[in-house]
Amino acid sequence: MAIESHLATLEKKHGALEKEITEAMSCPAIAMDNLHIADLKRKKLMLKDQIERLKSQATHH
Repeated sequence: MAIESHLATLEKKHGALEKEITEAMSCPAIAMDNLHIADLKRKKLMLKDQIERLKSQATHH
């Protein structure tokens, strides 16, 4: 049950980052900060990797 809870938390964070990236890219003032957007995308990718690992662990147990 702990894995499912952790997965849900990671998926919420992933969704929040997706929304933040979309908003940052649509706003010209923020879009100029490409380093910030790249950092958000990197964090989102790391979360996606964690989610995939947890899903893999959950199906193997």
